[in-house]
Amino acid sequence: MGKKRIIKKAGDRRGGAAARRSAGKLPKKKISSGILFVQSTYNNTLITLTDKNGNAVIQSSSGALGFKGAKKGTPFASSRVAGILADKGKLMGLKDIEVVVKGVGSGRESAIRTFVGKGIEITSIKDMTPIPHNGPKPPKPRRV
Repeated sequence: MGKKRIIKKAGDRRGGAAARRSAGKLPKKKISSGILFVQSTYNNTLITLTDKNGNAVIQSSSGALGFKGAKKGTPFASSRVAGILADKGKLMGLKDIEVVVKGVGSGRESAIRTFVGKGIEITSIKDMTPIPHNGPKPPKPRRV
């Protein structure tokens, strides 16, 4: 039968379709200040923007933007996610945020820097990474 031809447009970029699709789902709620939760693991970065009461307004992740595999946990992917959320927040009237960071991944700092770069003021940063105080019982020594 032959090969099927696939025509790509010149302006098509990675993550562009996901960003446009999610931009249409902006809530009608207007907020001036909120709380930004950044959960950064080795494999992914999840960012949630809530109002002052803790009710989630918008959220996104590296995987939702089309990053796959090991690229989801990179600082570049988390800055892209934060950039999209910052733009959405600006459209909703967001002026200042408190940041709550959780996890040990590499995308923690780049997400916060992106929000600062977009002109949103940060009032406080809290690190709520869980720390084990004792942990599980270690395995018995191996008998050979």
